[in-house]
Amino acid sequence: QVQVMESGGGLVQAGDSLRLSCEAPARAFTSFAMGWFRQSPGKEREFVAALDWAGESLTYAESVRGRFTISRDNGKKTVYLQMSRLTPEDTAVYYCATAYAALPTTTPRDYHYWGPGTQVTVSS
Repeated sequence: QVQVMESGGGLVQAGDSLRLSCEAPARAFTSFAMGWFRQSPGKEREFVAALDWAGESLTYAESVRGRFTISRDNGKKTVYLQMSRLTPEDTAVYYCATAYAALPTTTPRDYHYWGPGTQVTVSS
């Protein structure tokens, strides 16, 4: 079983920053795009950000563009999501996932290994 694990969530105030991390084993990380998604109660899982294997092709949801930055350290098999200027609307469980391919996509069905998620709560 492939274990993808997120960390770094927590309770912060509006305007604060937070960095999420996601570790994956080599067979779920090497050569694959990685993505971050989030889900709030009563809502569907939505795309946040993704990047390709080389970390050169990045894509963001419009709602986080300019505030969030996705990056990866292939040596550590870790992908990061640096979040700044957080708002209560960013409150959600954040999931990391490995894509089936090398190029990033925004569709959850294009990802096959998912972590259990980490809760991010932003108070006003």
